Amino acid sequence: MPVTSQLLRGLPRAKVFVSSLVPCQHHQSQFGLIAPMPALRQRHRSGRSYQTSSRLHSYILTPPQVNSILKANEYSFKVPEFDGKNVSSVMGFESNQLPANAPIEDRRSAATCLQTRGMLLGVFDGHAGCACAQALSERLFYYLAVSLLPHDTLCELEAAVESGRPLSPILQWHKHPNDYFSREAQSLYFNSLRTYWQELIDLTSPGEVPDTREALLNAFKRLDNDISLEAQVGDPSAFLHYWVLRVAFSGATACVAHIDGPDLFIANAGDARAVLGVQEEDGSFSALTLSNDHNAQNENEVARIRSEHPASERKTVIRQDRLLGLLMPFRAFGDVKFKWSIELQKRVLESGPDQLHENEHTRFIPPNYHTPPYLTAEPEITHHKLRPQDRFLVIGSDGLWETLHRQEVIRIVGEHLTGVHQRQPLKVGGYKVTLGQMQGLLEERKTRMSSAFEDQNAATHLMRHAVGNNEFGTVDQERLSKMLSLPEELARMYRDDITIIVTQFNPHVIGAQRQEGES
Repeated sequence: MPVTSQLLRGLPRAKVFVSSLVPCQHHQSQFGLIAPMPALRQRHRSGRSYQTSSRLHSYILTPPQVNSILKANEYSFKVPEFDGKNVSSVMGFESNQLPANAPIEDRRSAATCLQTRGMLLGVFDGHAGCACAQALSERLFYYLAVSLLPHDTLCELEAAVESGRPLSPILQWHKHPNDYFSREAQSLYFNSLRTYWQELIDLTSPGEVPDTREALLNAFKRLDNDISLEAQVGDPSAFLHYWVLRVAFSGATACVAHIDGPDLFIANAGDARAVLGVQEEDGSFSALTLSNDHNAQNENEVARIRSEHPASERKTVIRQDRLLGLLMPFRAFGDVKFKWSIELQKRVLESGPDQLHENEHTRFIPPNYHTPPYLTAEPEITHHKLRPQDRFLVIGSDGLWETLHRQEVIRIVGEHLTGVHQRQPLKVGGYKVTLGQMQGLLEERKTRMSSAFEDQNAATHLMRHAVGNNEFGTVDQERLSKMLSLPEELARMYRDDITIIVTQFNPHVIGAQRQEGES
C-alpha cells in the first residue's frame, strides 16, 4: 500500500465538484434580491435589490417529509467505554448540516488524535464556492495533529516514510457518508504535509513536546500558506491545477475545538462561533462564548485591520461593514484576492486554465487595493479549563447564530439533552395577542413539551428551531415546512447554510481530572 494511502486510509470515495466558482450570497455584495415570500422574513443583505415578476410558490411538507430533510445529514458518535467506564472528558458529539447554497458551502470535521491525546471538532464556512472549505475539512486536522506531535514521534514518522514501512494512522475520522474526501488530491496534500513535519523536526529538539496554543496557531497559518503556494506553483495535472486554484480563490472561515482531558482550546478565524453550555445550580443553562466573531461588529478587529494599513486607507479598508467593501469575515483561509499582490494575481491567472478566465469572481481586483495582504487566517485562540458544570459545547456556522441568540441556542440544547424544560413566562414580545391566540400559544407549548424527543440528535433539534422558530420562540410547523420547501435558487435568500456540532462532556470524569490536576 502506498505511503499516502497508509496515512490517509479508511477514507470514503470522493465526489469532487467541478462547477465554476459561485460567489456566496452571504459574503459577497454582488447579488440581487427576490421579492419576499409571504409570512417569511428575508435575510438582510446589502447591495442591489430588484423585484421579479414571477410568483414564489411554496409547498406544505408533511411531518415525515420535514423530518427526512432535517435528518438527512445528521451524525452522532459516542466515545467508547473501557471496562464499563468512560474515561474521556467527552461523552460524544452530534452534528448536522442543512444546505441553503447548492452545493452547500459549509463543511464539518471530527476526529480522534491517535498518536497524541484528544479530539478535534471543526466547522468550516465557505464563500465564493465550496472548494476552500472542502480542502480545510480534509487537511486542517492533519496539520493540527502533526503540530501536536512530539519531536521524537515526528522523527519516527519520517523514518517510516523514508524506509517505506507501514505508517500508523494519526487520526481516526468520524464522518457522515456525505463528508467525502477528494482522493485525486491526496498525493499533493501528503507531500505538503510531509514538508511541514520535516520542518518541524528541524525546528524542535529531541524530547520536546509542543505547546498546544502554539501548535494550533502554526497549523492554521501553515495550511493557509500551503494553499497559497500550491496555487502559485500549479500542478502538471490539469485537474489538480484547476482544483488548487479553485481552493485558493475561494475562501472559508474555521472554528475548531481541541479537547484533551479538562483542557478545551478553541481556534477561530472568521465568524463561526463556539459557545459553552453551563448548567447552573438551579438546573437552568447559561451561555459562555469561547470565540469572537471576526467582522465589523468586533471593534478590536476593526482597529487591528486599520492599524495594519496606512492612514490614507482608513476610510476604504472597511466599507459598509465589509473588508474593502466586499468581504464580511475579516479572517479566512484562501481568498488570495485579498492577500496576493495584483501582479501575482495576474501572473497566476494568465498561466491558469481557461475555466478561471470565464469566471468574474477571479478576474476582478478589489477596489482600493493598495497594500496587501488585507486578510489573514491567523486564529484567535481561547483556552478554557472544563468544570463539572460545563455540560456541552455548540460549534456553529454563522447561519445558526443569524437566526438564534446564543442564550436561546444553549437553552434549547440544554433542555433537549436533560429533558428538563425551564418553564419561562410565555413571552409575546411587543405583540398584541387575543385570548384565542394566547390559548393557541399555550397549546403549542404543550405540544412542544410532549414531542421534545422527536429528534434523537441534539444538532437536528437545534436546527429545527433555527429554521422554524416564530416570533414567539416556538417552532411554527407551517413556517418550518415553507422554509424547507424553498427551491435551491431561493433558499439562500432567506437563510444561510447551517452546520452544527454539539459535543457533550462527562462531568464525573472532568471532576476527577480536575482533582488529579490539583493534587
